[in-house]
Amino acid sequence: MSAQNLPPEGFQMLPGYFDRPNQEALVETLRAALHDAPLFLPVMPRTGKPFSVRMSNCGPLGWVSDIKGYRYQPTHPATGKPWPPIPQALLELWKDVAPDAPSPEACLINYYEPGTKMGLHQDKDEATFDAPVVSVSLGDTATFRIGGTSRGGKTSSMRLASGDVVVLGGDARLAYHGIDRILTGTSTLLKNGGRINLTLRRVTKP
Repeated sequence: MSAQNLPPEGFQMLPGYFDRPNQEALVETLRAALHDAPLFLPVMPRTGKPFSVRMSNCGPLGWVSDIKGYRYQPTHPATGKPWPPIPQALLELWKDVAPDAPSPEACLINYYEPGTKMGLHQDKDEATFDAPVVSVSLGDTATFRIGGTSRGGKTSSMRLASGDVVVLGGDARLAYHGIDRILTGTSTLLKNGGRINLTLRRVTKP
């Protein structure tokens, strides 16, 4: 990776932050959360085209997308119930990597089945960008791509394995990023394969 293609300042990759036992414990916690807030398939605003990944949320607020647009709301779009709380292990992660930031209010859960991906995008539906975005990978390895804060610029790619953590802070907070592909069979963590991505965000101004 050349210096020109390095991710923006404020990007951190923490390989193997969660070891296998902690990954397994986190998956069990998520399994209980998804029982109360099952995965749903969001659609794109205006067009109604379905996403390729299913998702859910934990925390006081959850990110959703439907024909009306992108937004955060306190309840599950299908069940109407409040989202389950953010797992304690993720709150401790946030305190470790973002000790000066206000507490996270949303934990987006994305499930990537084999063959799914996510195009380059910015996380910009929040009312504040002062806190970082903190991401956890569980399951199959993914090819992650990150660019700058303008669409169409140079990008770099790297592999994110199960247990890896990525922090998008500073200039990287609004960097374009996405998932090019899932490397099927690279992890035995999830019974049915695939990848779970957990994304912690602060939504409102403190």
